[in-house]
Amino acid sequence: MRRLTFLVAAGLAVATAALAASPQRIVSAGGSTTEIVVALGARELLVGVDTTSLYPASVTELPNVGYVRQLSAEGLLSLRPDMVLAGSEAGPATALDQARAAGVEIVTMSEGYTAETVAAHIETVGRALGREAEAARVLDAFKSDIAAVEADIARISEKPRVLFILQTGRGASMVSGTGTAAHAMIELAGGVNAITGYRGYKPFSAEAAAIAAPDVILMTDQTVDAIGGGDSVLSAAAFAATPAGRNGRLVTMDALYLAGFGPRLAHALHDLAVKLHPAHRFTPLPEREWTKAE
Repeated sequence: MRRLTFLVAAGLAVATAALAASPQRIVSAGGSTTEIVVALGARELLVGVDTTSLYPASVTELPNVGYVRQLSAEGLLSLRPDMVLAGSEAGPATALDQARAAGVEIVTMSEGYTAETVAAHIETVGRALGREAEAARVLDAFKSDIAAVEADIARISEKPRVLFILQTGRGASMVSGTGTAAHAMIELAGGVNAITGYRGYKPFSAEAAAIAAPDVILMTDQTVDAIGGGDSVLSAAAFAATPAGRNGRLVTMDALYLAGFGPRLAHALHDLAVKLHPAHRFTPLPEREWTKAE
């Protein structure tokens, strides 16, 4: 009996120590990072998020610390977190350093727009939250889904030229070159970025659009809604004479879903590939807990 009592007491002590060591109040700065937290079943630990954290919808009800690239130490510390999960774009570094100096653990995500990077982020968040088992479960499903969609895309021979427009309306359009999440998604989904002469986003002229000759114009739902619909894009002087304009090929997707590179990546790739290659038959991916709309 004494031995049993000792073992029970020791077990309780270990469990209490583990609970104390695990973060209980988390701020997540980065939409994809927040998605991972929820996918691991840790939504209840979140006490704040940034403005890019839009999925699932329930996280938008949490206190907001501002734009991911323009965080302030005061905003972070006001929520009394014991951990900040900082996406690769989170900053500035001074704000994170000040929060760290105040005793907050800062866990940062690596940069990159690949499935391997997403897998690494899932593992990182799992370790940080003490939810390695949950992370392993999500990873198994994620890798299976990625392998399935990659196998489907590998069978496609024709690669359309795709132009991603970040912003349009008054003045020149802002269009993606290489080194962006949009560029990576286009390539991964079996397309070819129509612009490879520069990195990042730059203004785009009608002459440049004619030279790029995109087969498809890709935009976010949010941008299209902001300009009053896609017809104005296809009929604009810069794009009307392109193959995309002549054939009415405008593809739109939710911004975070398209470029978030979070646990929904495989499903986003599948959906983008279906839109870029309408003649190809794709195998549906299984619905996951973290892909269900609320």
